[in-house]
Amino acid sequence: MATTHSPAASAHTLAAATVASAELLTTMPALLARNVAAHGDALAFIDGEREITYREFDQMVQRSAVWLDLQGIRPGDKVAVWLVNRMEWLALYFGLARIGAALMTVNTRYRSHELAYILERSQACMLILQLNFRKIDFPAVLRDVPAESARTLRKVAVVDADHNIPPSVLGKPTVPFNLSTLPDGEVPNVAQPDADSILFTTSGTTSGPKLVLHPQRTVTIHSQRVAPAYGFEEEGTRLLATLPFCGVFGFNAAMAAFAAAKPVIVMDTFDGPTAAELINRHRATHVFGSDELFHRIIENARGDRPFPSARVFGFACFHPGIVEYTQAAWAREIPMIGLYGSSEVQALFSLQQRQLPLEERIKGGGMPASFGRGAEVRIRDVDSGELLGPGLSGAIEIRADTNFTGYLNNPEATAKAIDADGFFRTGDVGYVRDDGSFVYQTRQGDAMRLGGYLVSPVEIEDVIKTVPGVVDVQVVAVEIGGQTRPVAFAIGESGVQLRESEMKLTASAVLAPFKVPLHIWQVDEFPSTQSSNGTKIQRVKLRDMAMQRLTQAA
Repeated sequence: MATTHSPAASAHTLAAATVASAELLTTMPALLARNVAAHGDALAFIDGEREITYREFDQMVQRSAVWLDLQGIRPGDKVAVWLVNRMEWLALYFGLARIGAALMTVNTRYRSHELAYILERSQACMLILQLNFRKIDFPAVLRDVPAESARTLRKVAVVDADHNIPPSVLGKPTVPFNLSTLPDGEVPNVAQPDADSILFTTSGTTSGPKLVLHPQRTVTIHSQRVAPAYGFEEEGTRLLATLPFCGVFGFNAAMAAFAAAKPVIVMDTFDGPTAAELINRHRATHVFGSDELFHRIIENARGDRPFPSARVFGFACFHPGIVEYTQAAWAREIPMIGLYGSSEVQALFSLQQRQLPLEERIKGGGMPASFGRGAEVRIRDVDSGELLGPGLSGAIEIRADTNFTGYLNNPEATAKAIDADGFFRTGDVGYVRDDGSFVYQTRQGDAMRLGGYLVSPVEIEDVIKTVPGVVDVQVVAVEIGGQTRPVAFAIGESGVQLRESEMKLTASAVLAPFKVPLHIWQVDEFPSTQSSNGTKIQRVKLRDMAMQRLTQAA
């Protein structure tokens, strides 16, 4: 039960989780077999103009498993999949699960050094890719991957190659992979709950991402719990899969819909106008993404109620100013609801409850999908290390039977992230509510200790954002004269020269004096990086920029 701290209570909740888990399927092939038996001819996926039933998908998976076996893939192997969202990606994931192997996700936005790192770190024995997709120049990326990074690869499989497949890629022999021509046959289902299933990368690729490992058990159980918690089991549910399957956000949403035996509308890559059109064409009820993604969808929405089918538009906030934006969305009956997740605890870990007041409903965090079945969320003071009660901000720690099992081949990082009691140190800051739900406020590295209080930069950003002409704001903390002080960067509307005095005056009228930024600088853009879930602002670089400006002014 969330927010429980006593050992006796913890033992009770973990025991409850074991009982609950025993009632659930624990491998992905078992979940597929259940769907085929109960819903064989029902619609499973919509891929462009093609509609695919569970029975048809099962045939894709079986043939993919046969093909993988013929290529020498064995239990415990890792296969890197470097594809946009498409049926091949899903068929390969389930096919690998069937033969006891794991899928190493590779973001299609990765460049040469990132791909090289993933191949070397994962020790993948095969890479499956599509050589060209619209504006993505895969061959250009491959040219700069060192041969040493690909030393564990035995083969490279090429999708949609036809007869133009090159004889080798990265110095390895190539084989074609085409779903329509895969061999028939049968391979034994050797899937095991604790067999490695899928690996995701953490963000921060410049310093080398960690590889987050999930066995089949955690993915399968989490999917079955998310399904009812997020309303996937309700009649008429359809998911528009906007985010890449290579990221936990896109993957977990698709798996939850699959666990509920509800159709998934596959988008190969996200596009705002197309997504808006697909929601209405296919009567999509559920969409998940970043606040940036929903901006791009909603700017293409027409009318007072543009998406009549919408039930849950779950979002993660990466940018300031979300309060005003979501208020405007709800006024048009666009149901934007805050949630929480990570590669380690899986996406869609929690969702805010719809009956909450709007200002609470749109905050990150929420009620865990595994609430009452072993999920525990606790808050620890970042300075004293003491556990905190409801309403007090500190470091978020999570224990659940659906958490990751560790970082691949990185025992030091695993030991640092998971404490002796099995709690994952998320690196996030927030607080728990009395009802067992929680609120995410900011990354721990972004939280600011100001005037003796732990302050989220978002609180300050949202106030400055109300100044006319201000488009976006980012606040960071720096050391000035031996004290931690907030400073800010603001982006103005095109052609608008922002006045620092006006922004400070607005902040002073609402915020305590220690929260008012000492300096507010106007910039054209914020430093950012791309992830599988969207664009994330790099606050570390903003701090560096602030220190440079302060040094120059001294």
